[in-house]
Amino acid sequence: MQYPKTLIILPALNEAGNINKAVTGIKANIPFADVLVINDGSTDSTAQEAHQAGATVINMPYNVGIGAAVQTGFKYAARHDYAVVIRNDGDGQHAADDIMRLLDTLLTNDDVDVVVGSRFLGDGDYGTSFMRKLGIGILSNLLTLITRQKITDPTSGFAAFNRQAILLFAKMYPHDYPEPEAVVLVHKSGLRQCEIPVTFHDREHGTSQFTAPTRSAYYMLKVTLAILINLLRRAPIIEQ
Repeated sequence: MQYPKTLIILPALNEAGNINKAVTGIKANIPFADVLVINDGSTDSTAQEAHQAGATVINMPYNVGIGAAVQTGFKYAARHDYAVVIRNDGDGQHAADDIMRLLDTLLTNDDVDVVVGSRFLGDGDYGTSFMRKLGIGILSNLLTLITRQKITDPTSGFAAFNRQAILLFAKMYPHDYPEPEAVVLVHKSGLRQCEIPVTFHDREHGTSQFTAPTRSAYYMLKVTLAILINLLRRAPIIEQ
């Protein structure tokens, strides 16, 4: 099968211990794709490790946040005529061999613009804390109600996007709580999304920013309010 021009975006902040392995695994499993690491103001050797592994690296001038970093990747993809973007993470927690499943699902379904990898469609639990499970459950129910389709993993950072979705997110991408807000943006823009099960690995180095129960609860409260506010905003027009 001849695959379209594909870009894999990895936003990364201080992931020197993980990024080389993440990029190497991706290039081994999807050799036809280009890999772009958005180095979001790291103070370690993330950029050097990514470059050494064979990725193209964009260095942000300072820590702009995950949303702005990912949008930078979409802008790059739109400008360089990529037909497909895979959004991954630089921490190595998403299985590289699942990328092909995301890509094949996107390419074989004409009625789908975005394919999201869900950690919760399969049998995996991944040691998710009670507070985080509760928050994810609240967001899942809210987004399911809004989109009128089942959303199981509203905070997944692992997804595939076609050209329409690339152009949408190059023009507008949520900066505060990008993953769940993007679900609403896709729906309001008239694009179509689906979920497939994926494997989630424990990170080998560093820690997640949402390990503390109080921080997880605070995040879920704020993102719920952001989603409700976004419902009042007009959807952008996608320019071809």
